Amino acid sequence: MAVDYAVIIVYLAGMLAMGWWGMRRAKSKSEFLVAGRRLGPWMYSGTMAAIVLGGASTIGGVGLGYQYGLSGAWMVFTIGLGLLALSIFFSARIARLKVYTVSEMLDLRYGGRAGLISGVVMWAYTLMLAVTSTIAYATIFDVLFDMNRTVAIILGGAIVVTYATLGGMWSITITDMVQFVVKTIGVLLLLLPIAVIQAGGFSEMKAKLPASYFDPLGIGGETIFTYVLIYSFGMLIGQDIWQRVFTAKSDRTARWGGTVAGTYCLVYAIAGAVIGTAAKVLYPNLPSADAAFATIVKEELPVGIRGLVLAAALAAVMSTSSGALIACATVANNDIWSRLRGVVSRGGGEEHDEVKGNRAFIFIMGVAVIAISIALNDVVEALTLAYNLLVGGLLVPILGGLLWRRGTAAGALAAVSVGGVTVIGLMATHGILANEPIYYGLLASLAAYVIVSLATKPTDAAVLAAWRERLAGRGAEPMESDTEPVTA
Repeated sequence: MAVDYAVIIVYLAGMLAMGWWGMRRAKSKSEFLVAGRRLGPWMYSGTMAAIVLGGASTIGGVGLGYQYGLSGAWMVFTIGLGLLALSIFFSARIARLKVYTVSEMLDLRYGGRAGLISGVVMWAYTLMLAVTSTIAYATIFDVLFDMNRTVAIILGGAIVVTYATLGGMWSITITDMVQFVVKTIGVLLLLLPIAVIQAGGFSEMKAKLPASYFDPLGIGGETIFTYVLIYSFGMLIGQDIWQRVFTAKSDRTARWGGTVAGTYCLVYAIAGAVIGTAAKVLYPNLPSADAAFATIVKEELPVGIRGLVLAAALAAVMSTSSGALIACATVANNDIWSRLRGVVSRGGGEEHDEVKGNRAFIFIMGVAVIAISIALNDVVEALTLAYNLLVGGLLVPILGGLLWRRGTAAGALAAVSVGGVTVIGLMATHGILANEPIYYGLLASLAAYVIVSLATKPTDAAVLAAWRERLAGRGAEPMESDTEPVTA
């Protein structure tokens, strides 16, 4: 394992070095939170693909392939579909808003009265999303070093918290590009073909497994529909995703770069399911489906390649973990704490250091994520909880604000409150993985939004006029950085 250890250690050291580089570049709020809004198409595509394909998509995706066969691809496949929809239909308008958070968008659209409660819901979502990736460190470091679960989570989490705190979005962007390349080589170009060959090829796999493993709909139509509701729609409204859209230097970059990233996700989904199916042939009696990825890597790959593939798994986990962490900290600081701080500052508070404050929040949220990750265990349950909160509470007011002129602030607040409470209540009574919470949560949110909006006074014409100006790319605040765009 010495060669594998060397590969991993070099990779982790590189992540920390890029954090230091990012710290030297991130001198303003815009640079720290959204990389100065200056990413070109290739860098944008790589970082977007990296953030949406994390530990749940890699380890969890292979696990679903182990459990259901090729139809296990649907969870990650619906993530790709959602990213394609966001990129084609909404990303250009989102990028033109020149905001930092989803809640700021809601404030612009509804007149400044919807941000706080939506910020709390978005904060809970991004916190749990970061937790899902951080939990996955335990699986990877257990294979590498036979390490205690708690120690593994602390080690992996500390590295991500360090480079994210130092350089913000610039550190995360550069590390994500490296992680994208490592993930592509490790999972798609190495693990996928080796797993299929070791399992005897597709003909042998078909001979040894039930026919349901090769049925594209074998996981069940209701499950696929639920995945679409949770993950496809979740891609449309998540702060972690929008914050990457905000980094694009142009409408075209946001649209086409995101389309490339979404297509990559579709390929990655199929690859994960195939790897999991091969693992089922090789190791039919694993104690847990989530152990399939680590087992096939540990037992089937040669020295050196094994280290690279495990580095790819770390890359997948770290990219999503760091992206969710900065999103969580941005929401906590800009949407929740800043409102409280605004009340205090009117009483004579001191001038706030934007970069220093956001850096402090990343560190604080990072420590919280590590602590929660140690307490929780199930990656898929944590991810489902995060997306249920997001989609059930925020999908309707966000898409309603973009698509329906008659939607009002009161309607948005009602949708967030009713949808969120419904989802939480049904998860408590039916279970986190049940389908009912998201079904009834969305219906309740939509009903509350439409009924309350129609029953209340329309949004002020001046607010709507300012909103249309921002959507058109006019009237936004100027960029803080005067440096040249990054076009890679």
